[in-house]
Amino acid sequence: MITLRQAQDRGQANFGWLNSYHTFSFGNYFDPQHMGFSHLRVINDDTVIPGAGFETHGHRDMEIISLVLQGTIAHKDSTGNVKELPAGEYQLMSAGKGIYHSEFNASKAEQLKFLQIWIQPNQLGEQPGYQQKAFSQNEGFNTIITPDGANGTLQIKQDMQLVQLILDEQQQATWQADSNRRYYIHLIEGELSLGNDITMQPGDGAKIENVSEINFVKLNEKRVKALLFDLV
Repeated sequence: MITLRQAQDRGQANFGWLNSYHTFSFGNYFDPQHMGFSHLRVINDDTVIPGAGFETHGHRDMEIISLVLQGTIAHKDSTGNVKELPAGEYQLMSAGKGIYHSEFNASKAEQLKFLQIWIQPNQLGEQPGYQQKAFSQNEGFNTIITPDGANGTLQIKQDMQLVQLILDEQQQATWQADSNRRYYIHLIEGELSLGNDITMQPGDGAKIENVSEINFVKLNEKRVKALLFDLV
């Protein structure tokens, strides 16, 4: 079963310096039909004006993934990390028993666009942690995050995987799924078909349940980039 959530149906918060689209309930946006999916709790699609950002604030017991789509994040946290996260790199911050951090647009001239994703952990009260890495932009499936950090992936405190899909010259790809698990697709760029007349545009998401495979088909010449969440 595939349930499509179109980008236009997401919640929105615009504070002038920040324009954010919320896939799931967040902040002042509340929809009891969209509280998360499995342990996936937040996908925020954020645009930050030059020089602005999130002042120091705290998190606890949450796995927080950031992917910059345009620009660079200037990150600073209470464990001593002072980092820059450029477009294309993945950051995984484990809040654990508590962490404070700030996130700013590192540019004074260009806007910052990034996805912030929250995963509820299966281990509480742990030490905070920070991971950051650039991964291959090759076509096909590229595993980014796993529970055990195998094969150079980032390690998360949950039974889930995050997989990046790119289709460029390649027209289609198939993911061999487990019908006992749930999957979520977030489309970043391009146009994508999941079959059964399900067509996705950038910003769209899809919940997928009770399937043995997922077929991804690129609909035109534009490159497709998507995130596949493999969840319990």
